[in-house]
Amino acid sequence: MAVPKRKMSRSNTRHRRAQWKAVTPQLTTVTVDGVPYRVPQQLARAYERGLLRPES
Repeated sequence: MAVPKRKMSRSNTRHRRAQWKAVTPQLTTVTVDGVPYRVPQQLARAYERGLLRPES
């Protein structure tokens, strides 16, 4: 595991952390009981199999 050799300044720490960005999930259309829903692509199979219920 990497261990820092020296203390990192507060400014450098905050600049590094500021680079992180959240990514919106990629949505796909899934038809459940004849009604189309927009759901995240990773969860599409779960909705098709009935493991998750879409919100009305």
